[in-house]
Amino acid sequence: MPRTRVTATRVPATRVTAALRAAAATAAGLLLAGLTPAAASAAPAAPPVPALTWSAPCAAGFQCDTARVPLDYRDPHGRTVDLALIRRPADDPAHRIGTLFYNPGGPGIPGTVALPGAAGLLPEQVRRRFDLVSFDPRGIGASTALHCFPDENGEQALLGGLPAGYPVGAAQESQWADAYAELGRQCAANDRTGLLAHLSTADVARDLDLLRQAVGDQRLNYLGTSYGAYLGATYANLFPGRVRAVVLDSAVDPVAWSTGRTPWDAALPPFLRAGSDLASARSLDTFLDRCGAAAPADCAFSAGSPAATRAKYAELTERLERGPVTVGTGPQAVVYDRATAATTLSQLLYAAQPVPAFGSTGWAGPAGWLQSLWSAPDTPAAPLPTGALPHQAQVLGVLCADTPNPPADADYTALADLAEERAGSLGPSWVRQTQRCAAWPAEAARDRYDGPWDRRTAAPVLVVANTGDPVWPYQGSRALADTLARGRLLTVDGDGHTVLGNPSACAAGYEERYLLDGGLPPRGRVCAPDHRPFR
Repeated sequence: MPRTRVTATRVPATRVTAALRAAAATAAGLLLAGLTPAAASAAPAAPPVPALTWSAPCAAGFQCDTARVPLDYRDPHGRTVDLALIRRPADDPAHRIGTLFYNPGGPGIPGTVALPGAAGLLPEQVRRRFDLVSFDPRGIGASTALHCFPDENGEQALLGGLPAGYPVGAAQESQWADAYAELGRQCAANDRTGLLAHLSTADVARDLDLLRQAVGDQRLNYLGTSYGAYLGATYANLFPGRVRAVVLDSAVDPVAWSTGRTPWDAALPPFLRAGSDLASARSLDTFLDRCGAAAPADCAFSAGSPAATRAKYAELTERLERGPVTVGTGPQAVVYDRATAATTLSQLLYAAQPVPAFGSTGWAGPAGWLQSLWSAPDTPAAPLPTGALPHQAQVLGVLCADTPNPPADADYTALADLAEERAGSLGPSWVRQTQRCAAWPAEAARDRYDGPWDRRTAAPVLVVANTGDPVWPYQGSRALADTLARGRLLTVDGDGHTVLGNPSACAAGYEERYLLDGGLPPRGRVCAPDHRPFR
């Protein structure tokens, strides 16, 4: 049904009290080790720094290696895990500044896969003056993985029959909850190395600091996009004295994500606390308005005006609620119901601009896809789409460790209804994503970092964000910049998720100057994107 527009509000962040500052000073020894007083009673010995040779087989133009780091930083000389690394050497080694570490987010995206595609999007002088390094975080990709089944087919056997979008109705909801509870039990039962308890972003931040030492940098240079921005914010507060230049692109509000800002927040799933459902709804509104203002030759889903295009989308949603449609024929046929279509559209809104390096055609892609749904025949007898994305345990190992979720006996149906009331058809998916954590093993939260988020860093931290981000709302990046003791926000008046993935030459210029010499953009500076959708 048609829905009203909604605008998220965010409570202003507060500064740490004098008492907390005094406590932080008392705990200085622990902070240098990246451990809070709650995490350890005494600072352990420093872990050994990995020796890197960059001699492993790798993609053309890149070098690869493996670093061995402690499984548990409370026991730095105990069991270890391996991290897969990739490096692109600086184009001008004679004037090299150091190493810029890059994390693409996810959680669950392997850096060794992401860096070759992302490197070309970085400013020229950054590529000339820095080695670019990324890595697969612990538990992810080619690094030491979390083993939940005897073989890699076990996860798909368990989850492959689940709805491809999100569950609708009591039978699907029960199947969803039972399958993910079983996944958690399997991960706990088959975790022979103890990795499950050490997959939090705080653990990855400690790995990052060890890798900083391994490449010989006194302080960290870092670019994190999406969930990688949360990693950067965690690092900056665990190791505030080791920050040289940290760019956080499209960040979540760390307080809302890690604990919530109000007592009411404790009852909400983390994506609702962060406002992701509202962000996706606003992005859809913008997409439909801009599509409707364009000619059908420029936006395939246009109905000739913004109002008519919104009405067309509402009619399509109501049609999908009555039954599925089938796009294509034969082996290429894909069945979509309302939930699957909503989940797919939410993801397609990430890329508002065409970026060949990421294989993106911009918002022309979702426009053409929606028109294909509009034109597809009703197929009420078609089996509803099923199938889970691969490597769910790798994603949940981090996601469930970092933030509290409503327990398994919470009323997730009511929470999904709340999200739909707030954000329309795109809302429920954000609830069901984190319901996967409802029965996750409790030991996963052992190393969780939940603040404070305002420790004074050795250098300012630059936060950049699009005003129309469909995943982490702009208000979250603004809250992070306000919460950080030395944060500076650079705004891009644009759409899509991450500024790196939706480029702005203006923003890239400011990021380049900041990374090279620490210069910050003026307060309140607003940049334009390189391209607007449907122009």
